[in-house]
Amino acid sequence: MEKELRVIISGGGTGGHIFPAVSIANAIKALRPDAKILFVGALGRMEMQRVPAAGYEIKGLPIRGFFRPLWKPANVGVAIDYLKSKWLAKKILRQFKPQVAVGVGGYASSAALGAANTLGIPTLLQEQNSYAGLTNKQLAKNAEKICVAYEGMERYFPAEKIMLTGNPVRQALLDTTTTREDAIRSLGLDPSKKTILLVGGSLGARTINESILQHLDLVKGNNIQFIWQTGKYYSADIQQQLKGQDIPNLIVTDFITDMGAAYRAADLVISRAGAGSISEFCLLGKPVILVPSPNVAEDHQTKNALALANKDAALYVKDAEAPDTLLQLAINTVNDENKLKSLSENVLKLALPDSANIIAKEVIKLAK
Repeated sequence: MEKELRVIISGGGTGGHIFPAVSIANAIKALRPDAKILFVGALGRMEMQRVPAAGYEIKGLPIRGFFRPLWKPANVGVAIDYLKSKWLAKKILRQFKPQVAVGVGGYASSAALGAANTLGIPTLLQEQNSYAGLTNKQLAKNAEKICVAYEGMERYFPAEKIMLTGNPVRQALLDTTTTREDAIRSLGLDPSKKTILLVGGSLGARTINESILQHLDLVKGNNIQFIWQTGKYYSADIQQQLKGQDIPNLIVTDFITDMGAAYRAADLVISRAGAGSISEFCLLGKPVILVPSPNVAEDHQTKNALALANKDAALYVKDAEAPDTLLQLAINTVNDENKLKSLSENVLKLALPDSANIIAKEVIKLAK
């Protein structure tokens, strides 16, 4: 009889880290239903709600990200919290007794996987971006395996540890059997018209929102439908600005619960360039215009976007230029059948399917 499998998964801070972590956990459970999985996250961050909602237990650490520049006095408190978190992580690991620890990036994993290294527990890292994050770069020298989503990652990690697996994505997106027509009708739109979906992540993206607000005349004057996810943060303000405007071809919502249907309905997507979103576009073969956020560590979203744009697998618009150019480019593109077809074919070529399962098998191997 096999020994009970016990796994720690750590990381988080954003949906981009949490979705892959939960996908890996689900894949481990599918292969080994006996597995006991414990998540370790950062107190007060999104994972503390999202992980229990997915059916897993999570322990929170008082860890925070450092302020830039690093010499800021507030970082003294951050450093104290890091040391406290590492001590707590060791305590959690000693009690839980995992055979393997998985890190998906984000600062919570620096304490949890650092503690695993100290205790001699084998570790696996999952790096989602084309530009390696600081935490994973620091943890790489002690990791047994590093699962990546882009080629050329030996710039950051020891080549012999790297495995190209792709990013695990939300399984529900791939499992949806809804047709484009049904998806469009469910949103109250017309299946005979081209549809553009604008998403800025769960909190929203100011630039993408401005790109629409400044060009409502273009929206009204076109035979195209728009699904616009404003994000919760900007929702009230945008509703106020749209008051009294009758724009039947524009659906405005703060959050889309069924992304599978929204993607299926869209002929073209406008999005930030987070690694998880990009993996979804590749697997679904979605034509996309990427507007990287300039407010992320080491500008990794621009590097993600260029990795696609350089292969004609996506269009790329700089954040600063988007309010002026984005909407007209989107309208021109969605009306160009050949462009949509080539973007779809090229982005599909970059897809790496079955990532969660491949990573889960590596986790189980390491546990032995």
